[in-house]
Amino acid sequence: MDYNELANLIFPDAKGIEYYEEKYPERNLKEGAMVTRFAPSPTGFVHIGGLFGAIIDRKLAEQSKGVFILRIEDTDQKREIENGTSQIVDSLKDFGINPDEGMIGENLDKGNYGPYKQSQRKDIYQAYAKSLIRRGLAYPCFCTTQELDEIREKQETAKIRPGYYGIWAKYRNLPIDEAAEKIKNGEAYIIRFKSQGREDRRIKHKDVIKGNIEFPENDQDIVIIKADGLPTYHFAHAVDDHLMRVTHVIRGDEWVSSIPLHLELFKALGFKPPKYAHTATIMKDENGNKRKISKRKDPEAAVSYYHEEGIPEEAVVEYLLNIANSNFEPWRRANKDADISEFKLELNKMSVSGAVFDMVKLLDVSKNVISKFTAEKIYTETLKWAKRYDRELETILTKNKEYAIKILNIERGGNKPRKDISRWSEIKHSIQYMYDDIFDKNTSYEFQKIIDNDEIKSILKSYIEKHFDINDDKQDWFNKMKDLAEEMGYAREVKEYKTNPDAYKGHIGDISTVIRVALTGRCNTPDLYEIMQILGKKSIERRINKICKEN
Repeated sequence: MDYNELANLIFPDAKGIEYYEEKYPERNLKEGAMVTRFAPSPTGFVHIGGLFGAIIDRKLAEQSKGVFILRIEDTDQKREIENGTSQIVDSLKDFGINPDEGMIGENLDKGNYGPYKQSQRKDIYQAYAKSLIRRGLAYPCFCTTQELDEIREKQETAKIRPGYYGIWAKYRNLPIDEAAEKIKNGEAYIIRFKSQGREDRRIKHKDVIKGNIEFPENDQDIVIIKADGLPTYHFAHAVDDHLMRVTHVIRGDEWVSSIPLHLELFKALGFKPPKYAHTATIMKDENGNKRKISKRKDPEAAVSYYHEEGIPEEAVVEYLLNIANSNFEPWRRANKDADISEFKLELNKMSVSGAVFDMVKLLDVSKNVISKFTAEKIYTETLKWAKRYDRELETILTKNKEYAIKILNIERGGNKPRKDISRWSEIKHSIQYMYDDIFDKNTSYEFQKIIDNDEIKSILKSYIEKHFDINDDKQDWFNKMKDLAEEMGYAREVKEYKTNPDAYKGHIGDISTVIRVALTGRCNTPDLYEIMQILGKKSIERRINKICKEN
């Protein structure tokens, strides 16, 4: 028996690889167009590192007029969770990431290079495995778990490199006839790659991000087809990236050590390898020490966290691009209102060392992003969030939509829009004092500098009786506040008070704080004039009179 007969015995029904080469031809794309892929396993929630990679994949494909593929690597079916694919699709969609090709639902895909689930590509992998067997570059391995354990124990005892290679590759040189006999007798086996590498030889590789790297050659005879007929990740990704005509593989640092194996697989299969770009791991600062952001320790590791907190998708994407490219922040400063699609991502400007995930920085980015939203958009997004996470806020927003939008529009649309909101979960606190029923139940007053009750009542009574007119424009309103300050023995201007503090009880700012606290229960709010215009005459008088009447 020869290799060809052995291959036919193992995979009698597998098509020739020519069939698949013809079925999945080279793509008709312009020069420089990138074909990228995000290829997660449906084994749990999407990690922030996965989202980071998907954003880069999507951006590179989009800006080069290429193709972005969502491929699901589900060959490890023991770890797969229910509806794992749809969770991935929905998580990406939540951040505005939609594939040009690939999975768009649990069992729904689009594109001409599918199927896009690896478990549905079994015949393809077997065809290429058969081709390797025919050429003596793969073989059946009959090692039992016990035999593998014995090999590992001997290696550990001898303190040598572990693995299935060289003299430790027990079935590597088994005569073809003996292998065929074992298969015919029904013995269990898997298919291993027959590496041609040697650890004492080195290869050089240029990573798009990391630059030139040197490694020992791969000499491990890795498993390429498991006992269930499905491939391992290493083999499947090589076949898929070739047939889907992927040009750039962007993946995490943890895969750098696999480069020698992957390059050898591509060479053995006769494929041109894609360009590899290994992104630095997203880190977490813990008491001054950096560690990898963790699914178990860090809630922000799951992308669902950002929805639960109500951090807009645009802010998360913008922050991750800020991590991705060092020139993003200066670009944003120079292009404050530009759409993010105008920014050109460059792999060679990505950091080689791990970026530290900074929640404070993310929330600052989010404040800037939200500051550019219209009140109508903020209302829509907050209501969408509230329907899922805060029913009380939903009730507040829906009982009078126009009133809610007026509140959200305070200090928006001008040259310096307010930047005090970083997430939808903060909205309830920022608007609830504008509703009389909530204000009456929950308000306590902290008047800051002026704390004498009689003085506070005197200020409020004088304001409401002599100086308040809801029809005043902003300048008249402010002038009357100054008049009130002067009447009560306070400086009309802060600088007057600072020049001669002994001549005054305080200044205009102290007077306005008394009125602000009386009307909102807070010493820090957006523009007080705009707040008063929305509250209206009746509510203002009622709130101030309530304090004036208290003993």
